[in-house]
Amino acid sequence: MREKPAFSFPGGLMLFLLLASLGTSIYLFVSSIEAQVPLAVIFCALAFIAELVMLGGLVIVNPNEAQVLQLFGTYVGTLRNQGFRWVNPFCAKRRISLRVRNFETSKLKVNDLDGNPIEIAAVVVWQVVDTAEAVFQVDSYENFMQVQSESALRTMATSYAYDSHVEGQMSLRSHTAETSEQLKKEIQDRLSKAGVEVIEARISHLAYAAEIASAMLQRQQASAIVAARQTIVTGAVSMVEMALEQLSEKKLVDLDPERRAAMVSNLLVVLCGERSPQPVVNTGTLYS
Repeated sequence: MREKPAFSFPGGLMLFLLLASLGTSIYLFVSSIEAQVPLAVIFCALAFIAELVMLGGLVIVNPNEAQVLQLFGTYVGTLRNQGFRWVNPFCAKRRISLRVRNFETSKLKVNDLDGNPIEIAAVVVWQVVDTAEAVFQVDSYENFMQVQSESALRTMATSYAYDSHVEGQMSLRSHTAETSEQLKKEIQDRLSKAGVEVIEARISHLAYAAEIASAMLQRQQASAIVAARQTIVTGAVSMVEMALEQLSEKKLVDLDPERRAAMVSNLLVVLCGERSPQPVVNTGTLYS
């Protein structure tokens, strides 16, 4: 079922015509009673009742709002023209907001791609774009949107690891833009049948579950220490290599292989050590 425009008249013009008709009917009704014309009295009374019923067709459509019209169980159209309008008074009217709205899911506890329990929540920005589908395809489009958003969030969370342990691997923590786009697509696929468009979806909360948070913190610290050590060792080796090359080029000292190995060992200890080294002055020769 797709949305279609509803037929309507300007409300101000119809209100003026109906008020004029009501005044005329009242005048003729009184005149007919004075003239004692029973048929005219009945006709004026019926006309007065009909005009009162037609007043029920006046409706106000606010900006970013729509009125879904239904006539005896049949969908007849949607009124989107803002302002004062008049429609068939026998139509049932349902007001639908077309404004952009936010919805934040509850904190869900799921297992990521590696099987680690995590807590995750998301914010979904959405709006109704097809009022017919929103009203007639699902019982409650708002409740449907909330349930399907949480379902899509669970599906997306299980497709990625919380943190990447392999270079180039996409994860929830490091690739927020990519995962948010995937989440938006997951939600939109579920909500397309309800006439809802997802404008934006992004993760608002992401953390390890309480039972493994401390263990994962130690793992992250260990990974950071290993990465830092790798950088330190790489830099130390480059500095030792540069020192040996400059000593050889300038011929400041001639070292045999054993002394070169000792020098390399001492420099690496100095450069890679966690604490500042204690200097020792050699008062003898190079070999004693």
